[in-house]
Amino acid sequence: MRKAKVGLRLRRFREEQGLTQAALATALGISTSYVNQMESNQRPITGPVLLRLAEVYDVDVQRFSASESDRLTAQLRDALADTAHADRVSDGEARELAESMPGLAQYVVDLHRRYQHMVERNAAMSAELDSASSGRDGAGSPTAHEEVRDLFYAKRNHVAALDEAAERMYEEAALDPGSLAEGLARLLHDRYGTVVVDLEAGEANRVKRRFDPDARVLRVSPLLSPGQRAFQLATHLALVACDDLIRSEVEAADLSGDEARGLARIGLANYFAGALILPYGPFLRAAEELRYDIDLLGRRFRVGFETVAHRLSTLQRPGARGVPFFFVRVDRAGNISKRQSATDFHFSRVGGTCPLWDVYEAFASPGQIRTQLAQMPDGRSYLWVARTVTRRYGGFGTPAKTFAIGLGCDLHHAHRLVYADGLDLANPAMLTPIGPGCKVCDRKGCPQRAFPAIGAPLEVTDRQSRFTPYPSAS
Repeated sequence: MRKAKVGLRLRRFREEQGLTQAALATALGISTSYVNQMESNQRPITGPVLLRLAEVYDVDVQRFSASESDRLTAQLRDALADTAHADRVSDGEARELAESMPGLAQYVVDLHRRYQHMVERNAAMSAELDSASSGRDGAGSPTAHEEVRDLFYAKRNHVAALDEAAERMYEEAALDPGSLAEGLARLLHDRYGTVVVDLEAGEANRVKRRFDPDARVLRVSPLLSPGQRAFQLATHLALVACDDLIRSEVEAADLSGDEARGLARIGLANYFAGALILPYGPFLRAAEELRYDIDLLGRRFRVGFETVAHRLSTLQRPGARGVPFFFVRVDRAGNISKRQSATDFHFSRVGGTCPLWDVYEAFASPGQIRTQLAQMPDGRSYLWVARTVTRRYGGFGTPAKTFAIGLGCDLHHAHRLVYADGLDLANPAMLTPIGPGCKVCDRKGCPQRAFPAIGAPLEVTDRQSRFTPYPSAS
């Protein structure tokens, strides 16, 4: 972790704790003048000071680290690249704002997201008006989905209250991975008077679960695997057993309407389900023991690759943190349908993602795990693991869904993963240069560039033609 000048964040933390500079200095074992100099950005917050902060106050040191500034700077650049004034703000100015005034920088990012939502809503309403006049159905706005995605992103994909409630329920009900679906069905019956039965054949290939509140009957598709069946039962348990917790999380979120709040409720119930079938303590211990081997974890807990990978991205409980992962799910067309982060990795919302990213190469070798050492333009390096997953709930001839699942972590955590075995982590030549998306990527000489970088002047000449598309004039 490199040294970072993030004095305002330290000052804000001290004020939140109700501490004077002298009290904080005493707790950290340093002088009051040293605290004053750090808060004034005259001295950086060093590694030993960060470790002492974490030890005394059990605070996530990412809050004060340079990587947090990198994350916010990337979001700022993304927001600014989507405006007509992209060329008026330099990368240095964006970083200075993110490091010196993170609250204001976050406000700019949030303001841009609201602006995007309004633009998309207006476009959707215009499309609906146009289609209504022509007799066609209008396209829906993606606003609510994006709001919920941003909610989990802001929480670093960790919801402490739901995680703790799920772990308590797992222990109290004496659940076991080998018979999890049966245990959850028994719990629903004994505690909530709900009977679990199979859906009839006509619905089984269309509906995963359906609840009849009057009859207290939960019908579940028999086409689901044991792990998938357990997840559906756990999701229903979340909605009945943790309604108050979920409602509190939804009310605390800044969501625009009933649609977003409804999606947030479902997302939080799904989060609880993942935490219940993969309880925090046992799962983290197994992950460390097995060096984060996703296949072995899946066999131990009887769930699929995607479920394990997603749960790994949530292990950020204070005092018991796992490797901070970035989780992503993409389809063959490059659409990202899931994006959750416990770290500061950032891909742009403007102009797609990077074609050099190994997650897309997973489609060329279905079912096989691929690894990639990658480096972003800011010099941050990552280990990525990717594999395809295919779902088919019916028999022969029924449509299947295929995705690539990607799981990445900062390179300094890579030695903890089995996937780093045999890789030369110290060799810069092993790093594939990738970027956040062509429109906001400032790499020069990339043969895969699909768009010119916003705000960067192009070299326009009819006297020569380069192999690299959209060459920069600078």
